[in-house]
Amino acid sequence: MARGLWEPDFSRMLKVLQRAGEPDRVPFFELFHDGEIIAAVMGQPIPPDPQEGRRYRIEFSRRLGYDYVVGYHTVGFPGRAALLAEDTAELSRGQRGWTDEHAGPITDWESFDKYPWPEVTDACFADLEALADLLPEGMAATATLPGGVLENLSSLLGYEPLCLLLAEDPDLVQAVVDKVGETLLQVYHRLCEMEHVGALWLNDDLGFKTQTMISPAHLRQYVFPWHKRLVDYAHQHDKLVMLHACGNLREVMDDLIDDVGIDAKHSFEDVIQPVTAFKRQYGHRIAVLGGVDVHVLAAQTPDEVKRYTRTVIEQCAPGGGWALGSGNSVANYIPVANFLAMLEAGREAGVY
Repeated sequence: MARGLWEPDFSRMLKVLQRAGEPDRVPFFELFHDGEIIAAVMGQPIPPDPQEGRRYRIEFSRRLGYDYVVGYHTVGFPGRAALLAEDTAELSRGQRGWTDEHAGPITDWESFDKYPWPEVTDACFADLEALADLLPEGMAATATLPGGVLENLSSLLGYEPLCLLLAEDPDLVQAVVDKVGETLLQVYHRLCEMEHVGALWLNDDLGFKTQTMISPAHLRQYVFPWHKRLVDYAHQHDKLVMLHACGNLREVMDDLIDDVGIDAKHSFEDVIQPVTAFKRQYGHRIAVLGGVDVHVLAAQTPDEVKRYTRTVIEQCAPGGGWALGSGNSVANYIPVANFLAMLEAGREAGVY
């Protein structure tokens, strides 16, 4: 039986990811929403009881027109404490953290041997597993990795030391990459067992505004082989893979599409390449997700956001293979009115 236009129906997202034509409407899709945004939309904080919290997240997704809910696990790579500063967002969480690029917990072979590598068998997937019995008909779950291959490599070694070790001790770099990659593959093993997980994220920031974080040659040597193993495993188990990767990836997009085999690309900034231009260039080869520039969402008025979003819809929706969302995620410094204006534009203009 066909489902209503605004009822959850993950098949419309699958139609996008498979580039199988235009769904009944443009789906809404995000990597995640900050908890402060969710609480502001719902009018109350996320309940502390885990089961009630899951129902609350499902209701948030259903109410706003998403066809999925984000699920969570506890796999992670312990690292150095984040650098902290005051969070000045209107929906402040008190402090905002970011990674220390100057150093990581692994500095040499001795610290590599002593590092507490996570065991996926000891991790908790209870949140994702419990969603199976709570999801309404048609809704699926999505799940991210605990950072990707390059993100964790940079965090464990420190970005600056990594750049030196690529020349001075490439064997140590490879050893860390292999430990990280094997852990991520084990996470995929667990996620692929869950029928209600509709698609998998491969979340791995690879670049900054002008180029990749490490050279394309080093990405091909260390990172992309593990990306390919992850994507191949997912495809063998009938799961599609969405790459979330920030940065200017112009030199490696062909690698990601043709060699790694990702099904969709997410994360766009107008200052690098607007999503509309990316869709024209790559939309015949790969699905495209999101792209409403975060600076627009954070700095402009709701009316300006709606006009901008309509333009993106007009250029990206024809032919399918695209879902509406932010260029990165719905961070707590984005005014809620602007976030809702983006979705309202989708409701008004995104129906085929």
